[in-house]
Amino acid sequence: MSSIAMAASIFGVMLFLMAIRVPIAVAMFCAGVFGYISQVGWLPFANNLNGVAFARFASYDLSVIPLFILMGNFATQGGISKALFELAAAIMGRFKGGLAMASVLAAAGFGAICGSSVATAATITSVALPEMKRHGYSGRLATGTLAAGGTLGILIPPSVPLVIYAILAEQNIAKLFAAAMVPGLIAVTGYILAIGLYVRLFPGHAPADVSDRPRVTWRMVMSVAPIAVVFVIVFGGIYGGLFTPTEGAGVGAAATFVAALLKRELTWAKVKDCFYATAAASAMIFLIFIGADLMNSALALTQVPGMLAEMINSLGLTPLMVVTVILLFYVVSGAFMDELSVIMLTVPIFFPVIMSMDFGLSAESTAIWFGIMILMTVGFGLLSPPVGLNVYIVNGMAKDVPIKESYKGVLPFLASDVVRTTLLLLFPSLSLWFVQFVQ
Repeated sequence: MSSIAMAASIFGVMLFLMAIRVPIAVAMFCAGVFGYISQVGWLPFANNLNGVAFARFASYDLSVIPLFILMGNFATQGGISKALFELAAAIMGRFKGGLAMASVLAAAGFGAICGSSVATAATITSVALPEMKRHGYSGRLATGTLAAGGTLGILIPPSVPLVIYAILAEQNIAKLFAAAMVPGLIAVTGYILAIGLYVRLFPGHAPADVSDRPRVTWRMVMSVAPIAVVFVIVFGGIYGGLFTPTEGAGVGAAATFVAALLKRELTWAKVKDCFYATAAASAMIFLIFIGADLMNSALALTQVPGMLAEMINSLGLTPLMVVTVILLFYVVSGAFMDELSVIMLTVPIFFPVIMSMDFGLSAESTAIWFGIMILMTVGFGLLSPPVGLNVYIVNGMAKDVPIKESYKGVLPFLASDVVRTTLLLLFPSLSLWFVQFVQ
């Protein structure tokens, strides 16, 4: 069997297992087992498997993942989302579509201490959706806004997918977080503008009367003060060189726990739920790591990744065209696989291709910029059918809204995503501007 046929067979096994609802980590693991044994036999495979788990999990940097997940779970269970939404609603209530805009701001604020798209979408939906319904927002606009706002959970640092990219590409986590700041703010601005434009083009989806908006009070401001303090402590400490990203994640988890206690909504049962949820999510991510590592090892034996790099270089495409094609691949694959699986499976293949090209940037800047571009595009899969995990989560909480309406509701935000991604593709300095201040 030729190398290309073997690589195609490995992907075929993975896709078949996914189609029959085998978990993605198991599907990649089984595909890797099939490909590895088919090429070199059982004994070399067993020898490789003996060390692959230790080689992956011995990395100290991996400890940042469960710590940031725990930080997000404390924020979710501690009632922090309600305070964020109340303040955002008071600020944006003067505008038509203000509650939808407030949902985006609340999602951005929550994402700054969460790092998970699904958790952000579910948490903000539980608070914002009843209010939007009560004020007469259409199910399409409400669910579309909340699903799109959930993607800010991975666009605004801390971001678990960005941590995973940093580990795979051996890049500085703090610099990647810094690079995501400006794109994250662009995303928030783009979503708010998309809402403002949408409610003017389709006025029946948001109430015209905004006279009953709440006023900003000192109590509202003080209720979100602990969140701001946590953000300043974590990222100020990381960027100021006081501690590493891993230490910052530990400090952030402890500070968020204290902030949740101050809200007086964190019971002992909720504390246990936070640790259980963190353990389950971390185990899922680490299993995907093992499955992706094994599958990438099998693909490496076929030498197809190297052949792919040579083929791309021989086509004479400009570096910008190559990145565009790769990003389109991420958009398509994100519609069938979750963002973590896509990143773990493809970065070892595409990263060497990108690093072999000249973008007029240093090697480190190229690696950081490419990571941000991946982060921007995997978010498409969270909103696009047939997976659209954020859409399913939000729609499941809005039981009276047809799933078709929710998918229509995310279209303006996908258009905003296209504009933002194009800007970042053409102007890498937007991603790299803040990195220069990080040592």
